[in-house]
Amino acid sequence: MSNLAKYVFPTVIDEAIIYPDSDGKPMSDNTKQYQYIILLQVNLDTMFAANPDIFVAADLLWYPVQGRPSIRAAPDTMVIFGRPKGHRGSYKQWEEAGIAPQIAFEILSPGNTWREMNEKRLFYERYGVQEYYEYDPDEGRLQIWLREDDLLRPVAFVGAWRSPLLDITMRVEADGELSVYFPDGRKFLPPVELQTELWRVEAEAARERARAEQEHLRAEQERKRAEQVEQDNARLIAKLRELGIDPTTL
Repeated sequence: MSNLAKYVFPTVIDEAIIYPDSDGKPMSDNTKQYQYIILLQVNLDTMFAANPDIFVAADLLWYPVQGRPSIRAAPDTMVIFGRPKGHRGSYKQWEEAGIAPQIAFEILSPGNTWREMNEKRLFYERYGVQEYYEYDPDEGRLQIWLREDDLLRPVAFVGAWRSPLLDITMRVEADGELSVYFPDGRKFLPPVELQTELWRVEAEAARERARAEQEHLRAEQERKRAEQVEQDNARLIAKLRELGIDPTTL
């Protein structure tokens, strides 16, 4: 049996069952938590923009079991390989070829308790998450669990950590801030900085186009001047020959 198949739970379908799109909880409890959630979601979505079959979401309810709407979780950010991009009110696993999110991130806020986070980890363990990341921005602590057989086991690491599935690198800096890097080494940037960088790149591209156009105009002018000189020389040679003068003797 495949890893995906064992997380599909067939039940008797009740069309009257409602799967709410919201659990009534806020996406985040403070701006710091929110910024990290968006940092991950936006940059991961950007990284996989060219792949139509990788879905990235933030604070989206995930229902792993059909007919059991009380069994649900809303990872701060999650990545699902093998599912198309597109809008969803929630992620109903039985409507998604039975594929569970492979990667889940949680960004802690001061209100999160050890018991609450332990229950989340056990949920992700039970329902098929392959990599689970938990970052506490107040403590500057990153914890990582990887699936081994049917369990999410904690990973001990020093310095930086490279995700086996995402190929991104994460590192907690000396000040406790979490830095995340694309596979090519570029740093994840907040949306405002991403937009600023986009404007910078677009402005540089516009300057390059202007320089190329100027070079083209200069080359065209030089070509026309060379043609004019050649035409003037031809006319002069023709005139000299009309006068009986051999231009090669001058």
